[in-house]
Amino acid sequence: MRRSLVLALASMALLGACASPSGDDGATGPTASSAPTVGAGDAAAGGGISQADYDLQVTVDRGDGTPPEEWTLTCVGFVEGSHPEAEAACTHLTSLEDPFAPLPEDVFCTQQFGGPQTAHVIGRWGGEPVDVQLSRTNGCLISQWDSLGPLLPVPVG
Repeated sequence: MRRSLVLALASMALLGACASPSGDDGATGPTASSAPTVGAGDAAAGGGISQADYDLQVTVDRGDGTPPEEWTLTCVGFVEGSHPEAEAACTHLTSLEDPFAPLPEDVFCTQQFGGPQTAHVIGRWGGEPVDVQLSRTNGCLISQWDSLGPLLPVPVG
């Protein structure tokens, strides 16, 4: 009887260890197993509600006098949010190594104007905080905007 109890407890401990997130499994993007990690982020200003590791809020001002647009996007093994191209945006962003990496400070940028559009992306990506201001006011910023693919609208005209 005692041996059965020890064996049962050992099995439960082993199963519990297998089910627990290990932190870093070598994956670079969200997977279906990351869906339960909604509580893994920092507590948001929503009364202790935590934010998912792949959860963004995007505000886009097209610069044409129309009101700014706001979208949400969550990519945690499933896709949800109000983003008009949520599935495409998640697929594209997860294919990038570090989509929200800051531009190097010593980079030289072409002095060209790509349009009056601006965007602000906040949230978490890969468990890291994201707070990036985007525009199209020089070659580097145009490239940064374009690299985010379907997350941001393609300027027209």
